[in-house]
Parts: sequence; structure tokens; C-alpha cells
Amino acid sequence: MNDKDIVGLLLKRDEDGLKYAAEKYGDMLYRLALHITGDGEDAKECVNDAYLKAWRLIPPNEPNEYLSSFLSKIVRNTAFDRLKEKNAEKRRGELLPITDELAECLPDAADTEKAIMEKELFSVVNRYLHSKTKTKRNIFIRRYYFADSVEEISRRFGISESKVKVELYRMRNELKKELIKEGYTV
Repeated sequence: MNDKDIVGLLLKRDEDGLKYAAEKYGDMLYRLALHITGDGEDAKECVNDAYLKAWRLIPPNEPNEYLSSFLSKIVRNTAFDRLKEKNAEKRRGELLPITDELAECLPDAADTEKAIMEKELFSVVNRYLHSKTKTKRNIFIRRYYFADSVEEISRRFGISESKVKVELYRMRNELKKELIKEGYTV
């Protein structure tokens, strides 16, 4: 069943829409949540929570993008929220290493007066990524959106781990320069 048909079922409040979404994207969503949380049970709960959130969001919203992107975004946010909760319960202030990697090239969230709307920031990052080759763009997305490890990216693209690390380092520095050029405080 294609995305448009699944969304159509969800818009009609037909629970089969969730069933078809789970059949089509369940494994992908689980892997994404597992990469972020590092725990199989938490990943399952994140995926289930995401289906519930999607059920509540559609309608009134109708995903303008691919359903997989819509669901991935929900799962990703849910998994990061769960990770924050777990770390708070353990009274640890740990962040994912990938968050730390990006922190040095993104605007300071506390600097709200100077921050431009989130949509504009997304636009700058998106333009930057589209200026890169498809492989570099995908390496960046696999690391910072899907939370793949350097080892997984290395295997996926058939390049050495050191090359992946170097590419990510260079891209973070280039992105940082691009954001500064656009007026962001980094």
C-alpha cells in the first residue's frame, strides 16, 4: 500500500492505516529508535508512542512529505525525549556523542534574541547539504539524523572509518562557517 493510501485511511480514522504504516515502516522506525536509545524495549515503546502521536496528528494534519519522513521525525523526537528522561532519572547530564559533535557548529539555543526562526536555520542547513555531493550529504544525514555509528556509515558507503570521521569533521567546520556567514551565533 502506498503512502497516499495509508494517509487516506488515517484521515478517515481507519485503524488499518496504522497497521499498514507499521508493516511498511516498522522495522525502519525501530532501527532509528534503537540507534538513539540503545535499548530494544525503549525503541519499541518509542515506535508505539510515535504511532499514537501520528494517530493524534492525522487529522487535522496531512503529511505533505513522505509518510516515512513524517513518522521518522516523530520517532526521532520521541527517542531523544526518552533518552533525556532516562538520563534525568539516573541524574546524569550525558548527551549523545553525536549531539556534542554538532553542538560546536550550531547556534546557541540560549541565545534566543539572536536566533532566527527554526525554519530559516533548517533552510541554511538544507542549502549547505545540497551543495555537497550525494555521498557526503548522505554520510552527514546518516550520522546526525539517523544516529548511525561511524562504523555503520563506513560499512554502508564502503569507505574507511577514518575517512568518515574526516568528512564529518570537515562538514561540521564548513557548516559552522556557513552559519556564521548567515549571521548565526555559534
